[in-house]
Amino acid sequence: MIINFVVVLMSMAFCSGLAAQTITGRLNLLANEKIKLMGFKGLKYYDIDSSTIAADGAFRLHYPQADYGMGYLMAEDNKPFFVILSGEDIELRGESLAFPETIKILKGKENQLFEKYASEQPRREQTLSAWIYLRKIYKADPLFASQKNSQQSIETEIQRIRQEDKYFLSNLPRGSYVSWYLPIRKLISSVSVVAQYRTEEIPSAITAFRALDYTDERFYKSGLLSDAIESHFWLIENSGRSLDSVYAEMKISIDQLIENLLAEERKFNLITDHLFNLLEKRSLFEASEYLAIKILTQNNCTINDDLAKQLESYRAMKKGNTAPDIVFSGDVLVSGSVIKTPGRLSDIISAYKVVIFGASWCPKCAEELSQLLPLYQKWKLKGVEVVFISLDTDKTLFKSFSGIFPFVSMCDYKKWNTEAVNDYYVFATPALFMMDKDLKIILRPNSVKHIDAWIDLYLKENKE
Repeated sequence: MIINFVVVLMSMAFCSGLAAQTITGRLNLLANEKIKLMGFKGLKYYDIDSSTIAADGAFRLHYPQADYGMGYLMAEDNKPFFVILSGEDIELRGESLAFPETIKILKGKENQLFEKYASEQPRREQTLSAWIYLRKIYKADPLFASQKNSQQSIETEIQRIRQEDKYFLSNLPRGSYVSWYLPIRKLISSVSVVAQYRTEEIPSAITAFRALDYTDERFYKSGLLSDAIESHFWLIENSGRSLDSVYAEMKISIDQLIENLLAEERKFNLITDHLFNLLEKRSLFEASEYLAIKILTQNNCTINDDLAKQLESYRAMKKGNTAPDIVFSGDVLVSGSVIKTPGRLSDIISAYKVVIFGASWCPKCAEELSQLLPLYQKWKLKGVEVVFISLDTDKTLFKSFSGIFPFVSMCDYKKWNTEAVNDYYVFATPALFMMDKDLKIILRPNSVKHIDAWIDLYLKENKE
């Protein structure tokens, strides 16, 4: 009897672990198509369940409690339809996921609230922007400035729309996922409108982004993580400030973000890595350098090896530092001919030197070097020499790829173990460095075009 009782308890526990909520519905235009439910995990998404829609459009999917957060339905047309996986059964009916305006949520309180707000809030935002635009006209244009009653009516309507939105959000079920999700979704979705039409709201929007808690687990199941980070820094970048002021604001945001994440090592690495790559992609190098050094000098979190090497490149190879000399070894070519006494980087007599790390297997390297070739003679006339360090491992490929280059090309076939690669903290290709005759780093360019623009501007200014 004791054994049977234990078996029953174990069976109940197992069944409880498998308990799942359902998403059912009917999509009339998607008969016999496959439908799947996807969830979010950090910056990625994953499959939760899938099924085939019946001939009459009916379908059924399941999701367990572990998938609490946001999800989306996807059919063969690849049009996502977002749902809140809050532990409630969901029922919907419509034509197709590609036509969300036809879909009605028949069951699932949080999803009904989500659907209502998703429908109403964009219209409120659009109308609010129109009224704010009118308010500016009535205050600034002498033709309308005397119309005090109209101004008061405009102000009243602006406040009414804002209060209506605030009332909806404040009356969402306390502690529900939808009550956490919608204000953040609203903040993110309003960024472009605020930057363009409602610039007076920029400071409060930036403050709201800085107040977000990135340690909150709900963030990692929301699909909002990347959008929140990118919208935050995009708004600062497009806030109408001078570049110096933009960087000052970004540094404040970086400080607050890191302080928020210091107790959560996994999240710290995930978000700082994403932000660093974002700043690099947008060529916001002063901010990415600040972030890199900030991360490297904190003692609370262990940085993963790949990110640490990437960030160390900024500390060791930042503008103003002296770059390590490079001893040419392995095969060293100029225009396909082997140099018998290759020497080193410091032996090259030139006012400026550009070092490019790349490889034949790197598509971006081929693109950058093809842009460089027609510019090389112009650069050389202005005192700029180029050196290419290859990460190839095959002699034939290296010589075929770099044989046409009229500048020094070197390869020791050690790939990432090449001494210069490690000395320069190269973590990706192409990697470009520009230095003066004494190997003092004067530019951390992100492209050949960046170097060419610097040469045209800086050398012209010096000449004048």
